[in-house]
Amino acid sequence: MKDRNKTENRRNKKISRRDFLGAAAAAAAFTIVPRHVLGGPGHTPPSEKLNIACVGTGGQGISDMKILLEKPAVHVVAVCDVSRCADYSAFYFGGTAGREPARNIVDSYYASRQTSGAYKACAAYKDFNVMLHERSDIDAVLVATPDHVHAVASMAAIKMGKHVYCEKPLTYSVYEARTIAAAARRHKVVTQMGIQLHATTALKTLVEMLQSGVIGKVREVHLWSNKPSSSPLVTERPKETPPVPPTLDWDLWLGPAPFRPYHPSYVPYRWRYWRGFGTGRLGDMGCHIFDPAFWALRLKSPATIEASSTPVNSATYPLASVVRYEFAVDSAPQPVTITWYDGGIYPFRPQELEQGRNLPDQGGLYIGEYGTILAPHGAGPRLVPESKMTGFKPPEPSLPRDIDHYEEWVRACKGDSKPLADFDYSGPLTETVLLGNIAVRTGQKLYWDAPNMKFTNAPDANQLLHRKYRHPWTL
Repeated sequence: MKDRNKTENRRNKKISRRDFLGAAAAAAAFTIVPRHVLGGPGHTPPSEKLNIACVGTGGQGISDMKILLEKPAVHVVAVCDVSRCADYSAFYFGGTAGREPARNIVDSYYASRQTSGAYKACAAYKDFNVMLHERSDIDAVLVATPDHVHAVASMAAIKMGKHVYCEKPLTYSVYEARTIAAAARRHKVVTQMGIQLHATTALKTLVEMLQSGVIGKVREVHLWSNKPSSSPLVTERPKETPPVPPTLDWDLWLGPAPFRPYHPSYVPYRWRYWRGFGTGRLGDMGCHIFDPAFWALRLKSPATIEASSTPVNSATYPLASVVRYEFAVDSAPQPVTITWYDGGIYPFRPQELEQGRNLPDQGGLYIGEYGTILAPHGAGPRLVPESKMTGFKPPEPSLPRDIDHYEEWVRACKGDSKPLADFDYSGPLTETVLLGNIAVRTGQKLYWDAPNMKFTNAPDANQLLHRKYRHPWTL
């Protein structure tokens, strides 16, 4: 690892030196400095910009990066990906991804905002450790790698005092979620997990309806995700060992995961449903769909978790599962139960739901003392039956609605108020969805001691709270 980092260091120093000389030559060619460099009306001067590095520039990473580029207070100074370039045309993001396409996007974006000349100042790296140690100008880091690298990349940035925006799920393991949330508090950095709908009017309206008692106390919630997926229809790893593409550093892609030979079934975008790298449907969509329930009902950690699923194997996540959580709340004798469904399974239709009206592919049902709310994922909440919406006036807004999820984090990094989905909030949320995966794998009803981070009735299940990292990776 040390030798590899030395090699990477030398290589990336050459890149930095080349970029520096190119930028210097370009600057010398002009006698007029573009207004965006000096600031002025409609422009943020460099001294006030947040310098961001992007770690992981696959489909989601590039999507996040493009949004950040549009923020006046942001300057993307570096991108990092273990893949130089990858074809994403068969994936829903489309196009190409990787560090070179990402760098080209950044340079083109800033060049288009100059009065003349080219912009070639964004550095590209394949090792985030090299990047973080080489670039002292980085203020904050976007982490959008596959799940199994989230924690090590986020922790590396946190330990260096960098603010972090990490895509969902926050981490691959329960232990990682607990550990990096504590580290973020200790190092006093600003954090946010990528659950973008957290900042939307639709989700905030649902939270306000639930918290204001529109349907009374809620003790039963049903959540589901049945979107089409690229889940591999296999139960064991591929046995073929094709050559690694020359554009990919497979050892770095594996990161802390146990070694296995490269196969295109894992990368660039099929990793999510392999146990070695992803967290399945719960990790993919659970953090989004649990979010309003977790927020509105002020949940922290479940007391029990149990699950049922299609056959379980050690290689991939099951094709379908049902997970039931119980949360003790408000010192009430009756717990809040949340039941999760995926893989084509839906909750039973509520009696109030009109004939001919189907449940959406993804969403939630919130059952209260006086009624039911149907909340399609990404859309506004609706009382059930729809006739109850006639004349219904939502509660007065109590949550801010002026900025998006990314802007919220950017402003907080620059000293504004705390983000609403920081690691103090999203850490326990991530722990909860990942505990569901453990219940699926064990087939047991698990009793969870959150303060001590252990199952009290299943010692073997405690081994699934974390896994040993491949040498020399550490948190």
